[in-house]
Amino acid sequence: MPPVIRDDPYAGYNFQVIVTNVSDDGVAVSGAFTEVSGLELEIPPIEYRNGSEDTTVRKIPGLKKFTNITLKRGITGHVGFFTWVTEALNGRVRRTSGSVILLDENRQEVMRWNFDRAWPTKYTGPSLAAGKNEIAMETLVIAVESLTIA
Repeated sequence: MPPVIRDDPYAGYNFQVIVTNVSDDGVAVSGAFTEVSGLELEIPPIEYRNGSEDTTVRKIPGLKKFTNITLKRGITGHVGFFTWVTEALNGRVRRTSGSVILLDENRQEVMRWNFDRAWPTKYTGPSLAAGKNEIAMETLVIAVESLTIA
C-alpha cells in the first residue's frame, strides 16, 4: 500500500510526550505537556585546507550536536518528573529515553522523535500571583545525547 500523501500540514498542538523509567516503578510517564521545543540536531562542518592545494577550503562533517529539549506543562499532582530532578540534584542522575509523538486529527501517530540518554538539567517552577487568572506552569529542560526521527 503506497504511503498517504497529505496536502495540508499537521497541526502543532496534537502531540504526546513519553519518558521511560522516570518514576521509581520503571513505568513510562506520559506528560500532559502544553509545549515542546528543542527538537534540533546539528552536524557543523569542519573547514580544512591542505597546504599543497589552491585556496579551496574542504568541508568535512564534525561532531553531532543535539539541543536540550524544553518541556512545559501545567502543574498537576504528579511528582514523577520532579522526583527525577531531585535525584539529579542529589548526585543520582538517571539517564533515560523517550519520545515526542506528533498526532493527526484522529490522534493517530504520524511522526516520532526518539531521544536517548536524557537527564534533567533545569527545572523552573511557576510564577504565582494572586491577581492573575492563569494556569501554574512548570518548565523542565532535559539534555539528550541522541535524537532520531522515526
